[in-house]
Amino acid sequence: MLDIVVSILSKTIMITIFVFVMLLLVDYINVMTKGRMKKAVKGSKARQYMTASFLGSTPGCLGAFMNVSFYVHGLLSFGAIAGGMIATSGDEAFVMLTQFPREALILFGLLFVLGIGGAWIADKIAILFNIVPCKECGLQKIHDLDKKHYFQPSILKKFHRLSPIRYVLITFFVFIILLNLSGYWGPQSWSFDEPEKIILISMSVIAVVINVTVSEHYLKDHIWDHIVKKHVWKIFLWTFFALLFVNIGLINWDLSEFVVANMGLVLIISALVGLIPESGPHLVFVMMFASGLIPFSVLLTSSIVQDGHGMIPIFSYATRDAVMIKLFNLAFGLAIGIPLYLIGL
Repeated sequence: MLDIVVSILSKTIMITIFVFVMLLLVDYINVMTKGRMKKAVKGSKARQYMTASFLGSTPGCLGAFMNVSFYVHGLLSFGAIAGGMIATSGDEAFVMLTQFPREALILFGLLFVLGIGGAWIADKIAILFNIVPCKECGLQKIHDLDKKHYFQPSILKKFHRLSPIRYVLITFFVFIILLNLSGYWGPQSWSFDEPEKIILISMSVIAVVINVTVSEHYLKDHIWDHIVKKHVWKIFLWTFFALLFVNIGLINWDLSEFVVANMGLVLIISALVGLIPESGPHLVFVMMFASGLIPFSVLLTSSIVQDGHGMIPIFSYATRDAVMIKLFNLAFGLAIGIPLYLIGL
């Protein structure tokens, strides 16, 4: 049992590192493209649908948060924000990319297309039931952008006076690189057929470079306060317990037999769990799919309904809108997932 826990812990650390660095890159790119997305949204509903679905289908929560920001400022229709949330799969998207990258990319592409279609249907329903979309409000930006985020190599001249946060992050990733290079921990193969070791070292190097050279404001507000405090520790815990649940279930509870015998019920449960406005619960189904316990239709259903924690800001401002979006996405997810399950996908 101890060997299983140690193995799960090691895999959890590796997955969390992958997710952390990808969150870091997405956040940095998002900041660098400041203001351009807002221009892209303005226009016809078709453009709204495509933009919202594209943002939603990008890994992580930033795309969903941008959609929320556009919606509460009156730039997206009810259908567009619903479609954006259909396309969103939260921080779990990063875990999917590490566990089954080919299937994950197919899933993201499918969610993008379904987001556009779902947006069109949602707007038709909104007209039918006279649903008035959210009006522009004074809600502050979901994620403040930093005008001075660019690389600042001059910080290296003051290395002896860097903040404790910077020291901690740099030391951690340098330690990870050394452990991987020495072979004491992490993937052992340097083969391109099994590129986990190469990817892990490369991403750790990227993390070191970014943490060494970004401004102090960006380091504290974006990396530490946002990514580390709000995302990484949750991803670590949810990944660890999801893996533990699946492994213990396979050994002691004959989880595979239960899932196979009750797959229809599992699909419904995956949709209902998707109603929870939080990243994490969906990871159970991600790990079950990675272990071959559930078909693609169950993973897709869960992904359509769940949206990480992208919906939380809407709940705080327009609760009625948030509830209607979640209910629509639940119905849409089941309408897509059940037929696919019945035909064996």
